[in-house]
Amino acid sequence: MDNIIKILQSGGTILYPTDTIWGIGCDATNTEAINKIFDIKKREKNKSLIILVESEKRLQDLVDVPEMAWEIIDLSEKPVTIVYENPRGLPKEILAEDGSIGIRLVKNDFCKKLISKLNKPLVSTSANFSGDKSPMKFSDISDEIIQLVDYAVEEDRDKVSKYSGSSVIKIWNDNRIKVLRE
Repeated sequence: MDNIIKILQSGGTILYPTDTIWGIGCDATNTEAINKIFDIKKREKNKSLIILVESEKRLQDLVDVPEMAWEIIDLSEKPVTIVYENPRGLPKEILAEDGSIGIRLVKNDFCKKLISKLNKPLVSTSANFSGDKSPMKFSDISDEIIQLVDYAVEEDRDKVSKYSGSSVIKIWNDNRIKVLRE
């Protein structure tokens, strides 16, 4: 774990298991690292990335959480990413064109520990080239992607994800809701 943290702190990128599929991640506050992820994925820079947090406190440090968001987080049976307005302390490169950000409060123990030790939110985007099928297990990740990141986590390589992704729900501060992905 200490090695992974050093890589992330130095602006590196990692492949890691999340509470959904395998992801490519970096320190969500490091602009250079974020740009590396766009390059690795061959992804247009106008497509936003999501971030993972390990605690309610970190989530509240980044955004004002509408009451409806807490209810959705509590009631959701599968991982849910919520798109919030007006995030604080995040580089513009990670935000959507309207300035919003998708954040998932993870329940996965490995991710919680990793984010807690890094003490910063973590970028999470599927470990594939933009437009390709998402990897349900480590062996689904292309060798080229593996070569492009700075480190591939050893944890859970044999595990197959129960979820092909999270639900994505946009919640405005006035509690309006729009389901972007079920």
